[in-house]
Amino acid sequence: MLSTTALALAAALTASGARAQAPRDCSGRSEAAGEVARVIDGRSFLLADGREVRLAAIETPLPIPGDEDEDRREAALASKAALETLLLHREVGLLVPASGPDRYGRLVAYAFVRTPSGEAMVQREMVAAGHALVSAAGAVATCRTYLRSAERDARNAGFGLWGDPYHVLKQASNSPDVLAEQGRFLLVRGKVLSVRESGGIVYVNFGRRRPEQFTVTILKRNEGAFMSGGLTPKALAGRNVEVRGWVEERGGPAIEVTRPEQIEVVN
Repeated sequence: MLSTTALALAAALTASGARAQAPRDCSGRSEAAGEVARVIDGRSFLLADGREVRLAAIETPLPIPGDEDEDRREAALASKAALETLLLHREVGLLVPASGPDRYGRLVAYAFVRTPSGEAMVQREMVAAGHALVSAAGAVATCRTYLRSAERDARNAGFGLWGDPYHVLKQASNSPDVLAEQGRFLLVRGKVLSVRESGGIVYVNFGRRRPEQFTVTILKRNEGAFMSGGLTPKALAGRNVEVRGWVEERGGPAIEVTRPEQIEVVN
C-alpha cells in the first residue's frame, strides 16, 4: 500500500497535464543540472558533484534539536520523504540566480524533473502535496501565483501540513499554540483589533494584552512597500487576515513581516 506521502505526490503529479505549465522565469537567470545524490531535508539536497541546493520560494518543516513534539517531527520526516520520492538519484534541472551561491554556499534554485506528463517544477509538487508552504521571500509574480494556486488546492484537500494531527494554520487567538511553533514558518489567522506605531515599528495587534497576545510587526521604513502593494497597515484594523512568516517570541508570539504578500485579507 502506498504511504500517505506517496499518494499525495501521485495525486499532484497526475494533475500535471491539467495545470498551467510551470513558468520558466521564476528566477530568470542561469541554468544548471545534476543528479541528486542525497536529500538533506524537505527543501534541500546534494548533487553528485557535491553542490548543495536549497529550493527557492518554499518553506518546509525542519527538525529542531531538542524538540520532543512527535507531530512536528513526523511532519519534517514526511516532507523529507516527499522530496526523496521526487528527486533521489534522478537528474534535476535548475534555474539559479546569476549572483551565485548564498552565504552558506548553497545554490538557491527552482528545480525541474521529468514526469510521464512532461516537466514538473519540484516546488509546485511539494506544495501541491501539502509538504511545503509558499515562503515569505520575494518571487516573480507569475511564479508566486502559480505556487499559491497549488497551495490553495492542497489546503482545500487537507493534504499533508493542512490536515491533522499537525495543522499548519494556527489561530491568533490561541497565543500558546502559536508560540509553541517558535522558530518555525507558519500561517496565523485572526482578526486585527488595532494597529499602533511606536519607535519606528508598526504593531498589528490581535489581542488587547500586549505583549502576551500574537502580534505582527512591520518596520516603519518598510511601510511604503506595503502601500505600493495596495496594503495599508493601518487599514487592517477590524479585518480578518492570514499572516505567513517565522514565529518569534517577543514577550508573546510575533511574526515580523517585510513584504505585503505575507498578509492576506480574508473573509
